[in-house]
Order: sequence, then C-alpha cells, then structure tokens
Amino acid sequence: MERGHVDEDMRADYTGAVYGSLLAASVVAGTSPGKDPPTGAVISLLVLATGLVFWMAHVYARLVGERRHLLRLTWSQVRAVSRRERPLVEAALPPALAAMAGWALGLPDSVTAWMALTTALAGQVTWATIAGIRAHLGTYLIVLAAVGNLLIGLLLVALKALLAH
Repeated sequence: MERGHVDEDMRADYTGAVYGSLLAASVVAGTSPGKDPPTGAVISLLVLATGLVFWMAHVYARLVGERRHLLRLTWSQVRAVSRRERPLVEAALPPALAAMAGWALGLPDSVTAWMALTTALAGQVTWATIAGIRAHLGTYLIVLAAVGNLLIGLLLVALKALLAH
C-alpha cells in the first residue's frame, strides 16, 4: 500500500454512521413515548447495546458476504472489517452520552429523551454531510443528503411526538 493512500477496505465506512445515528434515534423514539419514558441511564444502555449488536451484525454480514471461494478467514480481515464498520457503533456514543448527561444532571426523563433524540438527529445530518464529502459528491448532492437526512429525522420526531400523546 502506498504511503498516504488508504485502501478502500481499510477506510471507515461513514455511511454506517448515518445508519447508526438513525438507529440510535429510532431506539430513543421507540422507547420513550408516553408519560413514563425510561431514565437516561436506561436509554443510554439501550442505545449503546443496540449500536453494538448492529455493529457486530454488520461485521459478520460483511465477512460472510464478501468471502470468495471459501478462503480461510484471518484475524487481520476481522480487524479490518471491524474498523471499517466502527462508525456504526461510534454514532451511538453522542446520543448515549446526552442521555447519561441528562440523567446525571437530574433532568426529567422526558427532557433527557429529547436531548438524546436531537443529539442523534444532529449526528445523522452531520454524518450524512461527512459521508458526502468523503465520497467527493458535489455541493448540491451533499446538501441534498443533509436535508434528506434532516427530513427523515424530523419524521422520527413527529412520530415520537404523536406517540407521546
């Protein structure tokens, strides 16, 4: 591998972070509607556990799906795929930290859930923008990706608000 050149298989897949942020937002929205949302600690654990499980599932699927001729799988391949898929689980960290912060500060559980949800949505838009930039998309497509992800996030917020009443 040339110096300064990043092998495509070794580069982190930041589109996975978009998915991970959407997943985190979905977990928060799905667990906290109504009058008795879980505590920030519970939301944090659910978001992290879900992100970790989906990360493992993506690593497994990529390892199995990309196997050619039933070649022997090496630890080096497992580590490379794990690194490439890491943004999916990393995207769960900011909303989980927001939920823990709300809980630690003694904020109401509903406020903490909204903090985690908005943090996940902000991450989703940010990661979509970063993925577009890394893919060398033009400005128009990057903005379109960010706006599209914002609309998906706002749909989640609307569903959460609807379910909460």
